[in-house]
Amino acid sequence: MADAFYADFAEADNLVRMTFLDPAGPTFFADWRRATEACVANLRLALGHDPHDRQAQALVEEVGSASAEFRRLWERHDVQGKTHEAKTFRHGAVGELTLSYHAFDVRDAPGQQLIVYRAQPDSRSAEALRLLGTLAASSWLRVVHHGRSSLALRCASLPSR
Repeated sequence: MADAFYADFAEADNLVRMTFLDPAGPTFFADWRRATEACVANLRLALGHDPHDRQAQALVEEVGSASAEFRRLWERHDVQGKTHEAKTFRHGAVGELTLSYHAFDVRDAPGQQLIVYRAQPDSRSAEALRLLGTLAASSWLRVVHHGRSSLALRCASLPSR
């Protein structure tokens, strides 16, 4: 389902890269400005848990060298964790979705969180989420039917753009 949700992105590997470097970012996040601010503040919080995290430091360097907006926000030194709120997304296949999320700390993994998104029951967003699930499942079934490998399943399960 996550692959289908992020299908508008060239590569769904890292939310910071997706938000700032992928051309789909400003369209996918309905309030892109707010998404960028939260993304940077969350990354700062993560680095606060482990200031010597080489992967996170490399990510800051990579995105900072390619995005003036990231550099501007990084220089503000805002720190913010995820708790709960609603976000609106614009998906190429199913349209606009407003989803609320809740963040849960993972007790055995300090600094890690489980983020759960959900749509309001009986809403346009709930219907769009069901449609997205159907599209993802039918793409997966088409791939299985054609006998591709499990690695190809992950790549091919994305709905066409």
